[in-house]
Amino acid sequence: MAAVRGYAIPDAPSRGALDRVASLAARVFHAPAATVTFVDDEWVHCRAAYGIPARLCQSRRAVSLCAAAVDQDGVRVIPDTAADPRLTADPLVGGEPGIRFYAAAPIITSDGHRLGSVNVMDTRPRQADAGELAALQDLAALVMGELELGLAASRIVAAEREQRAGAERLARTLQRTLVPSVLPRVPGLRAAAAYHPVSTDEVGGDFYDLFPLDGNRWGFFLGDVCGKGADAAALTSLVRYTLRAAAVYDPDPCTVLANLDAVLQQEHAGSLAPPRYCTALFGVLEPDQDGFTVTLAGGGHPPALVVRADGVVDPVHPEGGQLIGILRAPHFAEVSTRLDAGDALLLYTDGLTEARTGTGSMLEEDGLAAHLAATAPTSADGLLDTVNKLIGTLGDGVSDDTAVLALSVPSARRPSPLRSPGAT
Repeated sequence: MAAVRGYAIPDAPSRGALDRVASLAARVFHAPAATVTFVDDEWVHCRAAYGIPARLCQSRRAVSLCAAAVDQDGVRVIPDTAADPRLTADPLVGGEPGIRFYAAAPIITSDGHRLGSVNVMDTRPRQADAGELAALQDLAALVMGELELGLAASRIVAAEREQRAGAERLARTLQRTLVPSVLPRVPGLRAAAAYHPVSTDEVGGDFYDLFPLDGNRWGFFLGDVCGKGADAAALTSLVRYTLRAAAVYDPDPCTVLANLDAVLQQEHAGSLAPPRYCTALFGVLEPDQDGFTVTLAGGGHPPALVVRADGVVDPVHPEGGQLIGILRAPHFAEVSTRLDAGDALLLYTDGLTEARTGTGSMLEEDGLAAHLAATAPTSADGLLDTVNKLIGTLGDGVSDDTAVLALSVPSARRPSPLRSPGAT
């Protein structure tokens, strides 16, 4: 019974290979019916049938001819069931179709456990020759081989699932180390961020951060490294560390990207491996009485978008910024803008704008800007919620990881007008 449970036979579906074994057994014997059955402690289960409905072959072990077949190692042959009145207890003998001839070869595991049998039946008494019986045993051995293959495949699948689950846990843990778990609180500013991985078992290369600089200034960045997996994770870690360290040394945005480029160039100098590069936006926030001045430098990255308090969406694009870490003398561009009360700034990776819409075309920067203009979110949380919903709507059209960083200046709260007594 342990062997039967080990092969999960009672719950196994009928297999095409077992159907072919039943058909071949009937043809070898020139008989009208054949089955492949398995036996547990109470029931005989029919998993393949030829010439007879499988439901008729399901019976209790106590009365079944098939159950008796697993009590011996060799082929069991009953030339005429009418010679033994006790056999009429089997519904196939005592009822329809009225079996008179029965032959069965047990299905035996490599360690000698009998799981069931390949059975041939006829409605007339007859004999079986040695060649037919040998073929029946061969067919029973083929069934056992099929079961072994199925068991091996299920174990491989289970092992792969376990390995995949372990890889997913490792990937999630590693991914969490590549982006800040919580964004810091910036006085006068709201910040929100999200990371949308396409695959749960593969580490992506998107990154972002927000951190304090000297005085009351703040640095922030968002970008995307080439590739995926462990190499991309290592490069992402290097890029994040370098950006923060370079900003402490000199927070000028173009200088920060130039220092990052020098580090990446040095990393693959003299190596035969393909160069490792990234795209990024790096910015500095400087507060004043009315909001923030934002100075932003770009290196080959999609433009940021500002959603103004009145709903207008403005791209903030440092023109001409080139890829970081791959060109001999790259150019990094810089641009400045303001965030006033009610304004919000969105940074994103190209997994969002390169996603396919329902028409099959890419969303692109214009499509994203139009979507934001239509929804007009003016807070970091609202902006992030809008983008999250958009990614959910795009569904399978999103084919790459997406990182999003949103910053906003809260709207000034207007005081309630004073009313004079009796005023309406």
